[in-house]
Amino acid sequence: MSNRKKLIVILGPTASGKTDIALKLAKKFKGEIICADSRTIYKGMDIGTAKAMPKIRNRYIINGIPHYMIDVVRPNQEFTVAQFKQKAIEIIDDIQKRNKTPFLVGGTGLYISSLVDNFDIPAIAPDKKLRSKLEKMAAKYGPDYLWKKLIKLDPKAKKFIQKENLRRVIRALEVCLKTKKPFSQMRQKGEPLFKTLLIGINQPRPILYQRINQRVDKMIKSGLINEVKKLMKKYLPRRIRQLAEKVGPVNLPAFSGIGYKEIISYLQGEISLIEAADLIKKNTRHYAKRQITWFKRDERIKWIKKINQAQVLIKKFLA
Repeated sequence: MSNRKKLIVILGPTASGKTDIALKLAKKFKGEIICADSRTIYKGMDIGTAKAMPKIRNRYIINGIPHYMIDVVRPNQEFTVAQFKQKAIEIIDDIQKRNKTPFLVGGTGLYISSLVDNFDIPAIAPDKKLRSKLEKMAAKYGPDYLWKKLIKLDPKAKKFIQKENLRRVIRALEVCLKTKKPFSQMRQKGEPLFKTLLIGINQPRPILYQRINQRVDKMIKSGLINEVKKLMKKYLPRRIRQLAEKVGPVNLPAFSGIGYKEIISYLQGEISLIEAADLIKKNTRHYAKRQITWFKRDERIKWIKKINQAQVLIKKFLA
């Protein structure tokens, strides 16, 4: 493959420092960054997603490096993996045509895999009536009921869908019921689109957890509560607020994200602010563990601790 078909991926768990490292690498290797994060795609959700990039003329540019796939949709809009893949391919192609190096950076494993492994993901439109029915089942019988229903239809789904992620469970059930096929069959690998270098940021667990705790404290001090208040008022209708009390605001995927669901519980008077902060830290740590588990299964990933290790790998890859 020519250099135009090469893609560099910088990945790792949340708060691992991959964003800062990727920025320095993109600066050194004439790169531009495509964000592979299922939360920073939402407009207005800035503090809770650690989105701290200056916007210039509708473009996110930091230290002269353009960033893409940020603020793609509103929190009340659906955004699928298939949509991410399509948009990201278009952006990567444009970057390569301008003789720049595309860097795919993030921690959402499914987004990354959709590009690296060229998953054949059918664009199945959301079925609001079916989703509403499934959400009512979750509210009545509990989230585990839907999880068991999914595994009965598609046993292989438990390998890549966490039962704690109710939104993903509902989406998988939706696809199974609409297509009459297992959701896992929708994730078939195709011929590679790019020659890819995958670099993982390896942080010791104690340091990673310390970074997570510090970031959560910073988010709350920076105005996370007011951000959630504004978003709830704008996007969370009363009907969904009532459902949220039982199973979480699954109708709007953006609000099921860590940092937002806990603050919503605080604003609804269910828990104290201290409890909300502790829950965010706990849930973020658990999320980081799941990310690490996902990535560790991929033997292609080159794990590094220092940026100079990545520089050596990239120089060889681009040579």
